[in-house]
Amino acid sequence: MNTALKFAVLPVLFFGQSLGMVAQTDWYNPMVDSLLPIHGRAWNTETGKYYQRLPQRAKELVRKPVWNLSLQTAGLYVKFYTNAPNIQVKYQVTGGYSLPHMPATGVSGVDLYTMDCNGKQYWCAANYQFGDTVRYTYNNLTYHNTHDKGNEFTLYLPLYNGVKSLQIGVPEGSRFDFVRPSVEKPVVVYGTSIAQGACASRPGMAWTNILQRKLDMPVVNLGFSGNGQLDEEFFRLLAEVDAAMYVIDCMPNMTGDRVALIRPRLENGLRILRSKSKAPVLLVEHDGYMGFYASDKRGEDFRQTNEQLRAVYDSMKDEVGNLHYLTFDELALSMDSQVDGVHATDLGMQQYADAYYKKIAGILFPEQNRLSFVPSRQHRDSFTYQWAKRHDEILEYNATAQPEIVMLGNSITHFWGGLPYEKRRVADDVWQKLFKGKSVVNLGYGWDRIENIQWRVLHGELDGFRAQKIFMMLGTNNLDMNTDEQIIQGIKETVALIARKQPQAKLYVVKILPRRNYEQRLVTLNAGLEQAFVGNASVQVLDLSETLTGKDGKINEKLFSDGLHPNHEGYKRIANELKPYVK
Repeated sequence: MNTALKFAVLPVLFFGQSLGMVAQTDWYNPMVDSLLPIHGRAWNTETGKYYQRLPQRAKELVRKPVWNLSLQTAGLYVKFYTNAPNIQVKYQVTGGYSLPHMPATGVSGVDLYTMDCNGKQYWCAANYQFGDTVRYTYNNLTYHNTHDKGNEFTLYLPLYNGVKSLQIGVPEGSRFDFVRPSVEKPVVVYGTSIAQGACASRPGMAWTNILQRKLDMPVVNLGFSGNGQLDEEFFRLLAEVDAAMYVIDCMPNMTGDRVALIRPRLENGLRILRSKSKAPVLLVEHDGYMGFYASDKRGEDFRQTNEQLRAVYDSMKDEVGNLHYLTFDELALSMDSQVDGVHATDLGMQQYADAYYKKIAGILFPEQNRLSFVPSRQHRDSFTYQWAKRHDEILEYNATAQPEIVMLGNSITHFWGGLPYEKRRVADDVWQKLFKGKSVVNLGYGWDRIENIQWRVLHGELDGFRAQKIFMMLGTNNLDMNTDEQIIQGIKETVALIARKQPQAKLYVVKILPRRNYEQRLVTLNAGLEQAFVGNASVQVLDLSETLTGKDGKINEKLFSDGLHPNHEGYKRIANELKPYVK
């Protein structure tokens, strides 16, 4: 339970509802919460309880315009869980509500998205009012989950304004928990006004925020209107960030007299980054002035910048290494993609995000296109544990424990025992005896399907260490969703994905354990699973069915708590079968 500041207000009028309707509202302030749940910041702890994008010390390091723009909240977002039927947001901003070419909803508005228990994302429409206090209200929210704990919500903050204060209100008695920022490495974007979000109609339509949802990972927006100028001091700040990838998208601010500065500044900046990090760096061409179709001069202006950028890439790709390039043609903006021939409309933002996603996913997740399932998160078992929290705990545990054995699976693995700690573990003593003297990580998650396990592998749970052995118990939660052929193919693809992540490890695929009323189907499915790995010397298929079933082929009910999950005696049987392979 977090320690969010909570206020009870009686009565409070839900904005947008009839004057006769009143309700008691609990208010939560992210800035006084112990989790510091401001996502999208590269220096979250250091920046602390301020709605800004750079730490305070940067004020003395960067140019004044950059610092002032860093006080605007582009790319910052707050995550929380709630099951509330109505959500209110009230906040105060530091500047004017709108710009001549950008509406108040984009400059100063907030934007709410939700994720259901199966990882599906949806936009939430709001009633809003701009005044001394800006108010957004989301009414009549519905939930379609396996539980009554609600959804995960993402609240994007204003793109071109600063936030003085912000509170989120839900009806009294509703669940409300902030989500701490992920420990997963972010994609860090250094750019211009377009990266900052000009001219999206609302924050969720800024291309960096679209990208964040599509990648489903942290994205840090360091776009500064008119001031993405490849400054040396800013590259030194970027080099402090342990990034999954750096994106350098500054060419729209390097036209005219600044063209001559592109090569010396960028070459120096790339060397600074590479002195601290081996993460991929993506250089991005000027997206173009779409008016160039009617003006040759407009075309000349941006082509000069791109020629210089290409020259840097060609001359430094071998020296820098892991250097990538996104071209004007790959961005593929259409004629109607810009408001004023420079800044993107929502159409342009979507085209931008699509091009970026294709390029970045191809670099960070090259295996993804080979998968027949769509990798995703989930929170189907929210009564028991928090999926996102467990993911972070595992990333942190792996970094310190450097496990030699990995146990990968669903609830059957999750609730067995081991670390990270799970309070509902059923047979930790059995686990400890089996793995005595070994460094082991439990990568089981309650109610995980194949697609959820694939997401976890793609998002770092097998990175940063070298395992000797990996045991996989996959597929039982897909039985009601997929055919035998789909499940076998999904497991086969997951094993291939794991083999690319941990090529030195011996891989063990445990056939889907028998479960009540599925015994006969699993005989057929498991036979197909074994056949799928014939001839693969790095994979061994293990069959534990006989030790968990009777002579009639039905499960031994004395070994299960509910016909699916083993009890303590069942785990003892499983451990006895695995023991020869653990040594």
